[in-house]
Amino acid sequence: MHAETKDAIVIGAGPAGLTASYELAKHGIRSTILEADQLVGGISRTVNYKGYRFDIGGHRFFSKVPLINEVWDEIIDEDMLIRPRLSRIHYRGHFFDYPLQAGNALSGLGLIEACLIGLSYARTKVFPSRQERNFEEWVANRFGYRLYNIFFKTYTEKVWGIPCTEISADWAAQRIKNLSLVEAVRNALLGGSGKTKDGKIITTLIDKFKYPRLGPGMMWECCESRLEAQGNHTLRGRRVERIRHTQGRVECVYARTNEGELEEFSGDQFFSTMPLRELISALDPAPPDEVLRAANSLAYRDYLTVVLMVKRDKVFPDNWIYIHSPEVKMGRIQNYKNWSPEMVPDSTRTSLGLEYFLWDVDDEWNWSKDRLIDLGMKETIALKLIEENEVEDGTVVRMKKAYPIYDQFYKEHLDVIRRYLATITNLQTIGRNGQHRYNNQDHSMLTGIYAARNVVGANYDIWSVNVEQEYHEETVSDEKATGDRLIPQRVEPDIDAEKVAPDAVIRAAFAKMDPFALGVAMGLVFAISLFMATAALLVKGGDVVGPHLSLLGHFFIGYEVTWLGALLGLIEAGIGGFMIGYVGAGLRNWTMSTYTKLLKRRAEMDQSKDLLDKV
Repeated sequence: MHAETKDAIVIGAGPAGLTASYELAKHGIRSTILEADQLVGGISRTVNYKGYRFDIGGHRFFSKVPLINEVWDEIIDEDMLIRPRLSRIHYRGHFFDYPLQAGNALSGLGLIEACLIGLSYARTKVFPSRQERNFEEWVANRFGYRLYNIFFKTYTEKVWGIPCTEISADWAAQRIKNLSLVEAVRNALLGGSGKTKDGKIITTLIDKFKYPRLGPGMMWECCESRLEAQGNHTLRGRRVERIRHTQGRVECVYARTNEGELEEFSGDQFFSTMPLRELISALDPAPPDEVLRAANSLAYRDYLTVVLMVKRDKVFPDNWIYIHSPEVKMGRIQNYKNWSPEMVPDSTRTSLGLEYFLWDVDDEWNWSKDRLIDLGMKETIALKLIEENEVEDGTVVRMKKAYPIYDQFYKEHLDVIRRYLATITNLQTIGRNGQHRYNNQDHSMLTGIYAARNVVGANYDIWSVNVEQEYHEETVSDEKATGDRLIPQRVEPDIDAEKVAPDAVIRAAFAKMDPFALGVAMGLVFAISLFMATAALLVKGGDVVGPHLSLLGHFFIGYEVTWLGALLGLIEAGIGGFMIGYVGAGLRNWTMSTYTKLLKRRAEMDQSKDLLDKV
C-alpha cells in the first residue's frame, strides 16, 4: 500500500492533523495541510496580541502515552518548561484551595457551614443514592449535597449548559476520578501522597506539568516548520467546502481562500479533522438523507475568552481559578503569566483570560468586543481581583465548536455517520471534532499517528483511541489507548429492573459503607457541635455558665464550659464520634453481609425448585 501512496491531503492544522502529517513524513509520504484559520494548533493554538500570548483554555502537556511524550520531546524538548500547578475555587468572595485543605476550607466556610457540610456528608453515607445515575448523585455520595451545591453544581452547569441531574455519573467518575471528601481530608490532615487508600493516584492532586515556553501553539508552529523544511506545506486560510468522491474513494477537495478563490487539491489519501457535521455536508455527491440528518443533529458547545491586560506584575498566584460564584457569568480565569513568564512582553504586566462557555445562539456570543471587555472588567472587579484603573487594554477570541456535546442520541447519530464513512476507503477522520469526541490533545495526536500508519499497512482502529474512565490513574501504552472518554451526556432512562441480575440488585441494595468515611463525618459533626455549643454558652455568659452541658465532663476527661474545655471537648468528641461512626459502619456492614448471604441462599434455593419443576 505504501508504494501506491503518492500524496496525502490533511484537512485541519490542529494537533491531530499536524501529527498525522508528521508521522506520514517519517514514512516518506508527502502531505499538504489545509487550514481554514490563520493560526495552526486548532484549540491548542497560542494567540499573540501586541506581544501578549494566550491559550484557548490552558493546555497542560501531560500524557501517560509514551509515544506522545516522545513526539513532544522530538519537536521542542529544550523549550519545554516544568511548571507548578496551582488552582483554586472562587466562591462568594472566598478562595478555596483545590484540592481541599482542611484549614483553608474551614476558614472560608466558617464553623457553622462546616458543621452543616459534615451533617450533609454523614447523611449521604447513611442514606446514599444507590444507583448514581447522574452527576449530582455521584458527587453528593462522595461530598454530601451541601458541598456539591457549593463546589460542583454551579461551575459544571456554567461549562456545559446542562442541568447536573441530566449529566452522566460516568463523566463525574472520569473527571473527578478518585477524589472524595474523605480522601481530600485525609490528604490535608495527614499530608497524603496524592493516592487513595488502595494506591491509585488522585490526578486532581497532580502538582506539576510540562508547558512550552511560548505557549502550546509553539509546539505546533515548530511542527509546521519541520514539515515545511521537508516539503510538506501548510496552507492557511483555506476552508474546505467540497469533497468530491466516487466509487468509495475521495478524488479531490475544494477549498475557498480568504480572497474568495476556489482551489482544487488532489491526493491519494485524505485525513479530516473537520467537525463531522461540516464534513458530511461537504461531501459531493451528498450522502443519504439519514446520514445528513444524523450529522445535523450533532451539537457543540462554544467558547470565548475575554483577555485583559492589567498594569500589575502579580494579580494572583494561580495558573487558573474556577469561578463557582453564581453571581457572575464567567466560568474560569487563566493567568497566562503563571503558565510561563514569557507569555507577557513586560514583567510589570499581567494578562488574564476570562472564559465564557456559551451556545452560538446566546446573546453574549454576538456581543461586540467592547461590550464583552466591559463585561469581563466588571465581573473581575466584582470578584475583587483587579481595580478598574489597572486595565489598559483587552481583546476577545471566539472558538466555535470547542466542545462536542454528548446528548442522549449522539451515539446513534455517530453510528450512522461511521457506517457511511466506512464506505469511503481513503478517508480517515481524526481528532476531537473529526470524531466528535472530547479528546485531550495527546489522544487527538494518537489518532493522527494511527491513521498515518494505516496507509502504510497497519490496521489500527482509530475510533478506539480515547481516554478510559480512569485513564490518568493507569499507564496506557501507545498500543492500547482505548475506550471512550466520557463527557457530560444526558442520563439514559431507567434500566428495566427485571433485566438486572439478582446478585446486582442485592449488591446495590446493600452496598458496603466506608467505616473511615462515616467515622470522619461523625467525628466532624460531634466535635464541631460540642465546640459551637460551648462557645455559644461562654459568649452568653452568666453567673453559672452551662450547668447542664458541663455534665459531659463525666464522659470527656477534663471537659468543662471554659475555652480550654471547649478545645479538649473538640478533640475528645471528634475521637468519640469517629469511633462511633467507624464501629457503627463496621457492624452495619457485617449485618448486611450476613443478611445478603441469607437472601442469596434463599434465591438459589428458589431457583433450584423452579428448575426441578421444569424437568
